[in-house]
Amino acid sequence: MIISRRRLAALGLAAALTATLAGCGSATPAPTAGDASAAQSVVLYSGRDEELVGPLIEKFEAATGITVETRYGSTTEMAAQLLEEGDKTPAQVFLSQDAGALGAVAAAGLLTTLPSEVTGAVEPAYSSRDGSWVGLTGRARVIAYDGEELSAAEVPDEVTALTAPTWKGRVGIAPTNASFQAFVTALRVREGEAAAEKWLTDLKANDVQIFEGNGAILEAVNTGALDVGLINHYYWYATAAETGADTMRAQIAYGEPGSTSALVNVTGAGVLQGGADDAAAQRLVAWLVGPEAQTYFVEQTHEYSLLPGAAGPEGAPAFTELRGPDLDLADLASLDETVALLQKVQLV
Repeated sequence: MIISRRRLAALGLAAALTATLAGCGSATPAPTAGDASAAQSVVLYSGRDEELVGPLIEKFEAATGITVETRYGSTTEMAAQLLEEGDKTPAQVFLSQDAGALGAVAAAGLLTTLPSEVTGAVEPAYSSRDGSWVGLTGRARVIAYDGEELSAAEVPDEVTALTAPTWKGRVGIAPTNASFQAFVTALRVREGEAAAEKWLTDLKANDVQIFEGNGAILEAVNTGALDVGLINHYYWYATAAETGADTMRAQIAYGEPGSTSALVNVTGAGVLQGGADDAAAQRLVAWLVGPEAQTYFVEQTHEYSLLPGAAGPEGAPAFTELRGPDLDLADLASLDETVALLQKVQLV
C-alpha cells in the first residue's frame, strides 16, 4: 500500500514542523503497524520521491514478501513529522535524502543502533559514528555552467568566488532545498557562522537567482537562461542519460578537493526505536545497503554507491576522486540554525 500526503513548502526542520502542525487536520492519516500482518510489513517514512524509490521498494517486496507501507514527503517534512510524533510514531524506518535530517532525528533519541554488519557495509566516513543510521548513496555538490558561454577554466572551484561582481545576476541557488541547506550547514560547521552569513549576504547582494530545486536550476543552465547554478551531480547525469551527454549545453565542475565546495553528502536510513526488534524493519535497511539496491541507485538515480570498491555512475569521476571536506556528517544536524540564518539574510 502506498500512502501519499500533501507536501509542504518546507524551509527546514523548524519551518516544516510549523507547517505540519498547521496542516494536521487535513493530512492523510499515518499508516499503522499494529494489524495482524505487522510481522510481515514495515512502515517507512520516505524523504525521497516516490518516482525515485518506489520501484526499489517494489523490488524489496518481491524479493522478501514483506509489504512496505510508505508515507512520502520531503525529507524536512518527514523529519519534522518524526520529531512531532516522538516515540508514538508508527514509522519503523526513516529514509532521508541527507545526513542532516538523520542526525536531527538521531539526536532526539528516536533511532536505534543498527547492527554492525549493516553500518560496516559502507565506507565509515559516510555513516553515523554511533551506528544510529547508515549511509546509502553519495551525492556530490557541483557547479552547473553554460558550456556555450563559459569554459571549464572560467568556472571557480570555490563557491565563495561566486559573490564576485563578475557573477552578478548569473548564479542560481535553491535555498529551500534540503541539499542546499545541508551545504550551508557544512559551511557553518567548517568555516563559522560569520563566514556563512557573509557568503549568503554577498550572494543576495550579487542578485543571486532563486529557484525551487536542483532540476529547475539545471534546466535554466541547459537552456542558456542561467550561466551557473549550484546542484547535486546526479541531476546532470540523469538528464544526460535521457538526452545524450553530447546534447547537453550545461556542463558541471567539481569543487576544490578537501574544500566545503566539494561536499559529498549522503542519503541514508535508520530504524526507529519502535522498529528496533522488528525483523522486517531491520531487513529493509540491510537490503538497502545490499548489492541489488546499490546497483539500482547507481544505474537508475546516478548516485554513488557507498560500498567499498563499487562502480560509480557511468561517465562520472570515481568516488575516490571526489575528496570531500574532512567533516563528520553527523555535524550537519543543525538544520534549524541554518534555516534561521537563511531567514535572517532573507533568502527564504
